[in-house]
Amino acid sequence: MKNDQAAPDSPAARPRLLDQVRDAIRRRHYSYRTEETYVHWIRRFIFFTGKRHPRELGAPEVTAFLNHLASERDVAASTQNQALSALLFLYKEVLATPLPWLDGLERAKRPARMPTVLTPEEVKRLLERMRGTKKLMASLLYGAGLRLRECLKLRVKDVDFGYRQILVRDGKGGKDRVTMLPEPLIEPLKAQLERAKRLHELDLAAGCSDVELPDALARKYPRAPYEWGWKFVFPSYKRSVDPRTGVIRRHHVYENYLIRGVKDAARAAGLAKHVSCHTLRHSFATHLLEAGYDIRTVQELLGHSSVETTMIYTHVMNKGGRGVNSPLSRIEQERPTYLPA
Repeated sequence: MKNDQAAPDSPAARPRLLDQVRDAIRRRHYSYRTEETYVHWIRRFIFFTGKRHPRELGAPEVTAFLNHLASERDVAASTQNQALSALLFLYKEVLATPLPWLDGLERAKRPARMPTVLTPEEVKRLLERMRGTKKLMASLLYGAGLRLRECLKLRVKDVDFGYRQILVRDGKGGKDRVTMLPEPLIEPLKAQLERAKRLHELDLAAGCSDVELPDALARKYPRAPYEWGWKFVFPSYKRSVDPRTGVIRRHHVYENYLIRGVKDAARAAGLAKHVSCHTLRHSFATHLLEAGYDIRTVQELLGHSSVETTMIYTHVMNKGGRGVNSPLSRIEQERPTYLPA
């Protein structure tokens, strides 16, 4: 009798390449966003090479693809680095054939740009145009120096009212840090937690009260996903399906909720500067330095690995270019009157 079942080691029995990539990423507990990004670039690479299997390819094809992104697609340096990281992961962790040094790789140039910083008055105008949860979240970005995703992923147990501090878990680079809890936000945060607690109780009654946990904590602590302390401070008002597991649960609010809120408020406030959520973090750092706080303290609050990263804010402090007074200020003691020609 003919056996129609494929042998375990045959190509037909192997998982599809992108499924292998997803499996390797999940075993290492990478975020869902990283998973989607890596799969996107690996798929782009496969189409670029005429749908040939990456096992048949190597460093020359990878170099050609990355150079194509830099020279013909004119992508940013960070975008090319994303693609490079995805392909390095593919060859090392999935295909078990690490790539050699990529000779001839043309790196996209990273332009040296100064961060946009709002003055304290501009921050006040911006926040005055916001209401409710959006205003509270934006105030945390400015008042505690949080990144957007750090604010979204903030959990109940990491808000410490007793010590007036916020524990930022798994920040950029997988690092934890402690930052301040601004006094004016204590009561609004307590009110927000009461609203989140009501949603938690509704989920308990509906039988879908678990929450996504980082890494393998759900297996280590099976009851943790159902505990109040692990809930998000800013939960979504709607339950959603987890794209990895298919489980229906309540996640944090979608990032565009605050992104659009900040942009709408900047427009309503009449701010001509390009304002994003990250602008509030830049403003937090700059205003602390202007207030005379030590740069090492600001570095720790921001979670920067190197003080050189924090030093960029010394160049945008409210003291003019590089802190130098213009010679015009010395020769004109009074405000001049400039009339149209």
